[in-house]
Amino acid sequence: MSESPAKKNDESPVDQSDDISPQAASDIAATVEAILFSTDSPITAAKILQVAELSSKKEVTEAVDILNARYEESGSAFRIEMIAGGYRLQTLEAYHQVLSRLFKAKSESKLSQPAMETLSIVAYRQPVLRADIEAIRGVACGEVLRGLMEKMLIKIVGRAEVIGRPMLYGTTRRFLEVFGLASLSDLPRADELRQAPPKKAPTPPPSDEPDDQADDTDTPKTDPPTEPEHPEAPGEPEAAEPVSD
Repeated sequence: MSESPAKKNDESPVDQSDDISPQAASDIAATVEAILFSTDSPITAAKILQVAELSSKKEVTEAVDILNARYEESGSAFRIEMIAGGYRLQTLEAYHQVLSRLFKAKSESKLSQPAMETLSIVAYRQPVLRADIEAIRGVACGEVLRGLMEKMLIKIVGRAEVIGRPMLYGTTRRFLEVFGLASLSDLPRADELRQAPPKKAPTPPPSDEPDDQADDTDTPKTDPPTEPEHPEAPGEPEAAEPVSD
């Protein structure tokens, strides 16, 4: 009779350890919301776990789900998104035009056409050599690459195992943040950058038709020269008529 209460006491902590009360879950969600609200940069789940002094990453993901459900239910203009390996509060895409009228574009978004072309090649071809970038664009890219590195959108990721050990370029985490990407796999498809240039169509073989027929079709026909309607008879020129007094 004395053993049954002991068994119940041994089993009860196991059942209750994984359970979080609604109030505790709400408090955790509010803490995560305060952390995300305080910064513009994405914060990893491990960092949130450390700052909020939580016991597992599962609590972070559950808090994010609770907050996003709350935002959607209330019709809020923002959500928590996974960007560059971390969480960040972001306004919905539907409000982009409204916000663009309020804020001027940041300097990193004001990229010139050559810079955008170079950045696209690095993003899709990385790690990529400068020589390969210049071969695709057909122009020198040294200054453009330096400008992109100053904006922290690309970086040197290594050196190629070829003569001279040229540098290899790749994108940075800042690149993912600026363009709102969770990872490089979220890049739009651009198969034309990965495929080799199209080969020229082969020259068609010579025709087996006889030359006479080819001449009839290829050579424009011209009318033979015609004689004048009133040709002058060959001979001495006519004598001038005498002038009467």
